[in-house]
Amino acid sequence: MSLTLKNFRPVGFNDPVDVIHIGPDGMIRDEAAEGAVPVDCGGAYLSAGWSDLHVHVWHGGTDISVRASEAGRATGVTSMADAGSAGEANFHGLREYVIDPAAETVRAFLNIGSIGLVACNRVPELIDMRSIDIDRTLAVIEANRDVICGIKVRASGVIVGSWGITPAKIAKRIAEMCELPLMVHVGEPPPLIDEVFDILTPGDIVTHCFNGKRAGSIRDTPALWAQARQLSDSGVRMDIGHGAASFDFDVARRAISEGFKPWSISTDLHLRNIAGPVHDLATTASKLLAVGLGLEDAVTAITTNPAALSGSAAPTGWRRGGGRILPSSISPTAT
Repeated sequence: MSLTLKNFRPVGFNDPVDVIHIGPDGMIRDEAAEGAVPVDCGGAYLSAGWSDLHVHVWHGGTDISVRASEAGRATGVTSMADAGSAGEANFHGLREYVIDPAAETVRAFLNIGSIGLVACNRVPELIDMRSIDIDRTLAVIEANRDVICGIKVRASGVIVGSWGITPAKIAKRIAEMCELPLMVHVGEPPPLIDEVFDILTPGDIVTHCFNGKRAGSIRDTPALWAQARQLSDSGVRMDIGHGAASFDFDVARRAISEGFKPWSISTDLHLRNIAGPVHDLATTASKLLAVGLGLEDAVTAITTNPAALSGSAAPTGWRRGGGRILPSSISPTAT
């Protein structure tokens, strides 16, 4: 079916737009297709299809992942990045059974730990050096550069134990060798969050940036807060990664009130939080609106920024998902 959308308030677009023509293939067209159905949007806000930079969708390959469809189009998300569910030993399954057949555009951050999140936290993927195979990791990256958008490391005590900062340093070195960004999960030490910050460079991603964990939060000390702001200003990308226990309203509210905005809003969606507190990307974005983030900033953080990183960018502010460009909407008053 072809559609012509009218009477909407555009948000998150690069260029002014008042009419949108969508062909039967889901692609935006310059002119209406023959027989296009007019749709009056009733003055609602309209944005590009959303992009979730941190999900876990290796369903069946890990004990925490949801299906890509549960994180996808039904919730307004047309592109997403699996954030380290698979390591080099099982990435082929993630690609064959999730990435390639998905209706949405799915990219992946490859976990530096070979086994990924097969038994998440019960069997940590970073016990000691036997957990990382550098040669095989490099080979998997080279064979899958079209879908791997970065390297993921979970740099928190429940995962790395006494190994501390070392896995993050190895992950950073591999990311540099492959010219890919590093996504680092921060939380309870070890390592300390400032140890993580010390190895990051522009383009890297800090996920769970507004967590409130003791000795793992950007608001722990004035010096750490200043370092977080400096990194953000220099181009290190701050990502929400809400999760089950990695978003603190007070940290978020205080940061945003002082002009510290997240680069991307993501859910960290998985089986242990899809029924709450996360639910979906709309709910997560609404929480950022509730603590003071502006509507344009929120929409940019779920469209333009994460979509560009996942390789799903499309012209004039629209974002491509699963080969199509689809609209979605968000209420600025949602809480």
